Amino acid sequence: MLKALTKTDFHFDGQKSVYHGKVRDVYNINDDLMVMVATDRISAFDVVLPKGIPYKGQVLNQIAAKFLDATTDICPNWKLATPDPMVTVGLKCEGFRVEMIIRGILTGSAWREYKNGCRELCGVRLPDGMRENERFPEPIITPTTKADEGHDMNISKEEIIAQGIVSAEDYEQMEKYTRKLFARGQMIAQKQGLILVDTKYEFGKRGDKVYLIDEIHTPDSSRYFYADGYEEKLAKGEPQRQLSKEFVRQWLIDHNFMNEPGQTMPEITDEYAQSVSDRYIELYEQIIGEKFDKAEADGDIAERIEMNVKGWLGSRTTR
Repeated sequence: MLKALTKTDFHFDGQKSVYHGKVRDVYNINDDLMVMVATDRISAFDVVLPKGIPYKGQVLNQIAAKFLDATTDICPNWKLATPDPMVTVGLKCEGFRVEMIIRGILTGSAWREYKNGCRELCGVRLPDGMRENERFPEPIITPTTKADEGHDMNISKEEIIAQGIVSAEDYEQMEKYTRKLFARGQMIAQKQGLILVDTKYEFGKRGDKVYLIDEIHTPDSSRYFYADGYEEKLAKGEPQRQLSKEFVRQWLIDHNFMNEPGQTMPEITDEYAQSVSDRYIELYEQIIGEKFDKAEADGDIAERIEMNVKGWLGSRTTR
């Protein structure tokens, strides 16, 4: 029997509120800490699929935790601890309503716009004559606004500052951190035979300091290509081998679902859910370069998480 955590309903000491996102459930503790649970829910085309993916939450949480730890010399981040394989606890920050997307290669939505004649993206001028999956002369930052509902919208640095969404000083800091984090991510990926193609970062503020928040460099927030064969495929105009959750989107497209009117979500069988789980574990091992150690799942996953988080919070208050 497949075990996956798709819903949480915890009640921790000092809990002020809880936010249930598409994939993560975030508990606010005394307006000071955030308990972020990476569930096994999976989303695509802005909809949550009806079946959870075993170990997906653990994969994402542990990749993000490792990259947060590997970048503390670049900028401060929100993480304090991972009391459970599916949970990160950290500092509550006031999140900026902007996502910092950085792209090293022309692909995905940027390529679709470029192909249609667009030569300026989020205020950034793009060179003429580029091919799909070609590297930019240097990585470009294409921010989006964070929408409560629906799609995030592209926006330029100048518009963000002019509209007062983020101050000029804070934006400059986020931009500097974004470039340094991406360079570090590219360097780590290169050691694993990968190319970090593009990714997104979210930042927040606590006091007068800007912090990196949320996940970082996971296959849900980033796109990776395999370095081996990249140049050859680029020269031939062939699709690149990539690591991301794009394979789930492609499966849905193949089953005539893109969350458009009149379309029906295909059945997610146990066999398919297991195959997606295996793929996420493969992603983990490729990105991190270590064997994935499955968390004990003999008992109730939610009970395990609750016990581990309460234990950590309790030990913090007694220090």
